Parts: sequence; structure tokens; C-alpha cells
Amino acid sequence: PLAAAYENIIVLQLETIHRRGVCGVTLGVISLDSAAAELRQLIACRSFPPAILDLFEELRRRVQVRSSSRRSADTDLDKVLARIQALRAKTVEQGCTEQEAILAARKVAELLDRYGLSLSEVDLKNQACEGVGIETDRRRVAPIDECIPEIAVFCDCRVWHEATSDGRRRYIFFGMPADVAAARYLYELIERAFADETYTFKCSPAYAEHPTGTRRSASNSFQIGLAHGIRRKLQSVRAERTTAMQSSGRDLVPIKHALVEDELAKLGLNFTRKALGRRRNVLRHAYDAGHEAGSRFEVRHGIESD
Repeated sequence: PLAAAYENIIVLQLETIHRRGVCGVTLGVISLDSAAAELRQLIACRSFPPAILDLFEELRRRVQVRSSSRRSADTDLDKVLARIQALRAKTVEQGCTEQEAILAARKVAELLDRYGLSLSEVDLKNQACEGVGIETDRRRVAPIDECIPEIAVFCDCRVWHEATSDGRRRYIFFGMPADVAAARYLYELIERAFADETYTFKCSPAYAEHPTGTRRSASNSFQIGLAHGIRRKLQSVRAERTTAMQSSGRDLVPIKHALVEDELAKLGLNFTRKALGRRRNVLRHAYDAGHEAGSRFEVRHGIESD
């Protein structure tokens, strides 16, 4: 009886490690591969008997089979994921303005909503939550970080931040497979829009008018305004989606949220809320220019006709 009880405990531990790996949590968390390597080393030193590794591999297979069985074959999901990837190739990799980023966000929302309408509650519950880690090269908070919580809300995901071993910021989006793919795409899209819009601003007469000593502050003020404009646009599109889904009687968001919270509980992670940073002073004209860029809605033909 004790052996069976210990085996069940080990299965729960291995499943927790596996789930954390799937959702992209790697910082300070041992992996199943590293655990197996350590067991082999201990066996080689004759600290453990070889049968221990056999048991570990058997329980590991059991955990992985249990996890994979939750992902049912879903051709519609595959189509949505492929469509998101196609949009990414057209916008993120080729560059985009803020207006094109918002249009692409609308297209992603339409894809997710159409897919949601085709799902039953049972189909949704048969899907396994996934996570994706977003790596940054930054150690400090940047204006684009203000968009991240809004991206998570827009895509019905949870998001959290962790610091890597070298102090760089890393974000993890967690939720249903299509929602997570959409969140990663929108983040990359907005990141590219930040780069393109900031470059355009730096080439403008408005930027040149700033004294050399204030140009860095002007760029930062512009990006803060840009972030606020994009957040408001995402909030507006989200409100439209919510109204449409509720009127259709097929609002699956509460079910999604319950499933995500249940999966997070199984990960055994502890979260603390923390403000992004102190209140910042901005240069008004640069901020307004960024906010205007974040509020415009123009369309490039290559995106519109897609």
C-alpha cells in the first residue's frame, strides 16, 4: 500500500513538472530530462539501483500519455493556428504600422470568435491549456509592457512575468491553444509596430525640433502615448467582440476562464501582483504624437485584401 501511495505522489510531481514545461515555465524548475540525467548519474555512482530509472521512465510515459490524450484531433483548430501563422508572416516579418497591427488584431479576433462559435462546451473542455514564453532583451520596464495585460485580456489568456538568470524580462501567456497562439502573434505584431512607428517619429520634423538633450525623453514619451493608444484600441475591439458574443448566446469566455484557472491551480504556482513602475513624466507633444499614432485606423492594401 505504501509503494502504491508513493507512486501516486511521484506521478503528481512528474505531471506538475511536465505541465510547467508545456506552459513555458523554465526558470528555477527542474525538467523531466534533467531529472532523468541526474538519476542516470546517481545510478552510475551506485547511489541508486538501476530499477529506479526504469520506474521513472514508466511513470514519465504515463504522465505524457495522459497529457497528450487531452488534445483531441481538431482540424478547425489546426486551420486557425495555420491562419494566425500566415498573418504573422505577412505582418510581423515584413514590418507593419500601428494601423495594420490593429487591423490584424481584428482579423485574429474574428478567427477566434468563428472558431469559438463552432465549439461545444465539451469540445472546449477536451482541449489542454498551453503556454508560450516571450523572451525580451530588456531588464527594465518599457512602454510596450503596458500593452501586455491588454493582449492577455483580448485573447482570453493569463499572463505573468519572470526574470531570467541574467535579469532579462520574460512573459508567459497561458490559455487555450488558439488563444495563446493569438497572444504571441499580437505581442510580436505590436513589438514590430513599436519599432516601425518610433523610427517614423524619429525621422519627423517634430522629433528634430527637440533639443538633443531631450530627444531620448521625446522617444520614450512617444512610445508611452503609442502604448496608451493601442491599449484603448484593443479595449474597444474587445468590447465589440464581447457584445457580439453575448448577443449570440455562445459566450464561452466564462468557461475558458474557469478551465484556465483550474489548470493554473494544478501548476502549483504562486503569483503576486506588482505595478509596472512609478508614474512617469512625459513630453506632451511627443506623447500626443504617439497617442495619435495608436488611435489612427488606416489600412494597407496588402493586409486589407487578405
